[in-house]
Amino acid sequence: METKDIIFELRTKAGLSQDALAEKVFVTRQAVSRWETGETTPNTETLKLLSGLFDVSINTLLGSPRQLICQCCGMPLEDIYISKEEDGSFNEEYCKWCHTNGEFVYHNLDQMTHFLTEHFGNNPAAPTEDQLKEMLLNLDYWKQYIALGGEDNFIEFKKKIIEELNALGIDGMPKVEKLHALPGRYVNLAYPMPNGSSMTLLDDNQIYLGTELESEFGGERCFGIVCNMQFLLVCTYEANGENPELILYKQR
Repeated sequence: METKDIIFELRTKAGLSQDALAEKVFVTRQAVSRWETGETTPNTETLKLLSGLFDVSINTLLGSPRQLICQCCGMPLEDIYISKEEDGSFNEEYCKWCHTNGEFVYHNLDQMTHFLTEHFGNNPAAPTEDQLKEMLLNLDYWKQYIALGGEDNFIEFKKKIIEELNALGIDGMPKVEKLHALPGRYVNLAYPMPNGSSMTLLDDNQIYLGTELESEFGGERCFGIVCNMQFLLVCTYEANGENPELILYKQR
């Protein structure tokens, strides 16, 4: 199915008029009408709102253009198996058994391999442990661990990043306590430049560490943090990533 048909089906199943749906995702009725005729498609932020409203992944809303697999265990992903963050949003990179409420369950390659071996049981067609490890090492989650030299180094890396973030002394930014795995395409905001253009700084296909924090000054703006081994990024934005402002982009 195409996006236009999916939105129409989800809206009618939910018993919503075009006006009612428009109100819930902060657009005009005409915008909803154009989605359902295929004239336009929702932008990224609106897709996030529709995903939350209808409890389906963005991939599903777009007609499933990507074959999703869990980047920790390799399991093919349908919406009912996809992990969710603490705020209820889908994390389309992981299954709900490997990544729960922003936290990873498996932190050791041997532990993951052992679990999968037991899962396959005595199936003669099942891959060997060596084959499973080779498969896992091609997934984004385990690439992070290998790049950092294993679980202990990864934990220490996160601690160091948190220390660096808290040492920045940015006004209004609360203390960072935890960092979560974030797919680049969900946090790759377009920041306005002085010349009137806009610029993105991240790779949609990479996995980063980051979090969202409410400003100590109150109001509608939140702090967004994204980082990896190479850089720290701090920005602010309004609800659903609107009106982003880059506060800091620092090479480590």
